Amino acid sequence: MEALADLYAVPQEHLDFRDTIRRIARERVAPRAAEIDENAEYPHDIRELFAEHDLFGLPFDEEHGGTGTGTLMLNMAIEEIAKVCASSALMLMVQELGTLPIRLFGSDELKDRFLPRCASGEWTPAFALSEPEAGSDPGGMITRAVRDGDEWVIDGTKNWITNLGIADFYVVFAVTDREVGHSHGITAFVVEADRPGFSVGKLEHKLGIRGSPTGQPIFDGVRVPAENLIGNEGEGFKVAMATLDHSRLGVAAQALGIAQGAADYAAAYAQERRQFDKPIAAFQAIAFKLADMETQCAAGRELLYKACAKVDRHEPDMGKYSAMAKLFCSDTAMSVTVEAVQVLGGYGYVKEYPVERYLRDAKITQIYEGTNEIQRLVISRSLSR
Repeated sequence: MEALADLYAVPQEHLDFRDTIRRIARERVAPRAAEIDENAEYPHDIRELFAEHDLFGLPFDEEHGGTGTGTLMLNMAIEEIAKVCASSALMLMVQELGTLPIRLFGSDELKDRFLPRCASGEWTPAFALSEPEAGSDPGGMITRAVRDGDEWVIDGTKNWITNLGIADFYVVFAVTDREVGHSHGITAFVVEADRPGFSVGKLEHKLGIRGSPTGQPIFDGVRVPAENLIGNEGEGFKVAMATLDHSRLGVAAQALGIAQGAADYAAAYAQERRQFDKPIAAFQAIAFKLADMETQCAAGRELLYKACAKVDRHEPDMGKYSAMAKLFCSDTAMSVTVEAVQVLGGYGYVKEYPVERYLRDAKITQIYEGTNEIQRLVISRSLSR
């Protein structure tokens, strides 16, 4: 029982840091959230704010300039920021996603070259796996890399890539041996954004998360040195899957933050909004909605925290638990935000109130870093082992 209790114990220093982040989110980020969404604006000022408070150091160990506080603290921070602005939370999520391949598989030289400048917030990365015809199925990847002496030459187009045009470098997955299949024929590379042949293609106009640029990076004969290879040649699929086992917890935390932010707003609104001479929270129809919303958020948080603990301990079933956390929290985000709009009624449908933004932002959490259908596949396969 003692070990079980330890699993759910959150250190006091984590709680103190969370409270600081919560205050920053409410006082500095929340007032900007509607404008960021309305203008589809990348919030450079929020990025500078996060760097000033060492938030970009959360994904990193102390040896590379990070806080060394682990997966749980990172995702507690993502949740707090997503409660007020999901686009701003995504900046922190991608800071982890785009550097995890280097942290998990990169050479010491790559780690020393890239990680400290990401931990300080000076640089921001991007993770370039998906393609127009290769989303859930990396076997359909067309982007290729060919060895030419001490360099690799990369050609192809990626799709749905967060931080397009903002990132200082891209972790790019490319086919290096088409004969052996995707499990051993894909390799991962670091491609700096200033390399000749790299260009920014189409930017998407999105339903939600509008403050984060998403689109198609284009690689036209981009040359990178052999030392920019992550791991070994042919290990790209393993690099990608191991990265997603860790990083999909960020999506779970973002989804949970969206859900909790919507639930909190709906509950406060229901106490103030009066119909038939009493607050609408006094009506069972509304009170039960609020109770279900809060319960779903609490359940998601327990699953997320347990999955974070498993990742920090490198437990063998961490991939299953990260998939379950992502699945449950993102489904919760959708169901809770739909109900939040319902609680506000007509006011929930207009941009004067934030719940319609929460609803639009929630949908992508069921899609990116592995659709929820893929998460169910990951979970179900783990049951037969």
